[in-house]
Amino acid sequence: MSLDGKRVLITGGGTGTGADLALGFAGAGAEVIISGRRAEPLEAVAARHADIRTVVADVTDEDSVAAMFAAAGPVDIVIANAGAADSAPLRRTTLAQWDAMIAVNLTGVFLTLRAGLLQMPGWGRLISIASTAGLKGYAKIAPYAAAKHGVIGLTRALALEVAPSAVTVNAICPGFLDTPMTEQTIAVIMEKTGRDKAAARGALEAMNPQGRLIRPAEVTAAALWLCAPGSEGINGQAIAISGGEV
Repeated sequence: MSLDGKRVLITGGGTGTGADLALGFAGAGAEVIISGRRAEPLEAVAARHADIRTVVADVTDEDSVAAMFAAAGPVDIVIANAGAADSAPLRRTTLAQWDAMIAVNLTGVFLTLRAGLLQMPGWGRLISIASTAGLKGYAKIAPYAAAKHGVIGLTRALALEVAPSAVTVNAICPGFLDTPMTEQTIAVIMEKTGRDKAAARGALEAMNPQGRLIRPAEVTAAALWLCAPGSEGINGQAIAISGGEV
């Protein structure tokens, strides 16, 4: 497929899935803008392709999101990928932890999609990178799961609002990804359970019926498909990439 002439904004584009999305969309011919809180990882990704540029932004801050879109210029495709994870039993979860998870994983998506929609006069694609945690529950990540459930509700509601137009809104819901964020989860499992790294990783792999972690490239392939001809009727969907887990 070719995305020549399309401009894409990807939040959380400096590492993991966001970096893979940036390189995949640039490889398809799009002009790509990646955002994040830290300039250094963004610049490292941008150095890998001439059609990627960067803007430092905080998706939890309304003014910062507005400045991000102003710096990007009019965009055709918005991918709300920025997120963070934390874990604790609910009885030991603080209000600060709750607020942090909701802010980046839900409010950040709301602010990004709203600003993206407001500057789309015609064809457009709004994509949020959610999680299987938005489709089912996992123990000890209640705030994260609640936020991701909220992203899917937001996606479905907004999809109905834009349905008469040439804009679609969808969520991609991967299982545990082979990314630095999952490495942090593996480290927590090792600390809490005393398992070695292989056993901790294996516990996450076992949640996927295919017995593996999901590759970021699989998320990128799904996002590219949602922007390709023939995907016009895909709207308001929460697409699981989980090997059959959900």
